[in-house]
Amino acid sequence: MDILGLSKISPDQVILWQWHFVVIDITLLYTWLVMILLVGASWLVTRRLSSDIRVSRWQSLLEVLVSAMRSQIAEVSQEDPDRYLPFIGTLFLFIGLSNVLVIVPGYVAPTASLTTTAALSISVFIAVPLFGISRQGLLNYLKEYFQPTFIFFPFHVMGEFSRTLALAVRLFGNIMSGDKVVAILLAVTPLFFPMIMHALGLLIGLVQAYIFSVLAMVYIASATQSHEKKERKDQPEAEDVAQDTKHNPNA
Repeated sequence: MDILGLSKISPDQVILWQWHFVVIDITLLYTWLVMILLVGASWLVTRRLSSDIRVSRWQSLLEVLVSAMRSQIAEVSQEDPDRYLPFIGTLFLFIGLSNVLVIVPGYVAPTASLTTTAALSISVFIAVPLFGISRQGLLNYLKEYFQPTFIFFPFHVMGEFSRTLALAVRLFGNIMSGDKVVAILLAVTPLFFPMIMHALGLLIGLVQAYIFSVLAMVYIASATQSHEKKERKDQPEAEDVAQDTKHNPNA
C-alpha cells in the first residue's frame, strides 16, 4: 500500500526526525537501506569467489550480470568497458534495486523523489567532463564547446544542463506516477489490479534503471569520442597527402 497517499507527491514530505536544520525523511532512510543492501550483498557474493568450473549460484548470477553490463557498455562506447563499469554498474544496481524493492509493503522507492534523481543526474553531469578530460585532455575537451564557432558555446552549456534535468525528471516522473497509479487502484479495486500494477512496476523499474544507465553511458561516450572521431577523420586526409607527395615529389 502506498504510505504516501495521494496528497503527497514526493516521499521527501514524510519527515521521520528533525532537529533544527537536520532532517531525516523517508527518502533518506530508504536510500541508506538500499546502499546497505548493495554493500552487504557485494560482500557476501564476492568473499568466496572461485575460478573452478563449479561455482556458487550467487557467483553465477554475478558473472551473468557483470558480463551483460560489460557487453552493453562496450556496445555503446566502442571501448574497453572496464573503464566505465564501476560507475555505470553502480548507477544501474542502485536504481534497479531501489525500484525492485517496491514489492515490499511500506517501502517507497527513493527514485520516486526528485532529490534522489537529481543527485543521480548531477553525478552523471560531473562524470561526463571527468571522463572526457581524462581521455582527451583539458584543452581538447574544452575546444568541443566552441565548435563549430565560439558562438555555440552557450548552446553547448545549456545542452549539458538540459540533458541533466531531463535525466532527473524522466526517472522521477516514471517512478512517481507508477506509485500513484497503484494507490488509485488500491482505492478502486483493492486486490486484483494493484497486483498486476506491482508486477508491471517491477518491469518498469528495471527498464528505467537500464535507460538511465545507457543514457549516462551515451553522454560519457560522446564526451570521450568526439576528439577521437575528428582525429580518425583527419588521418585519411593526411595519408592521402603523404601518398600524393610520394608519387609527385616535385609537387
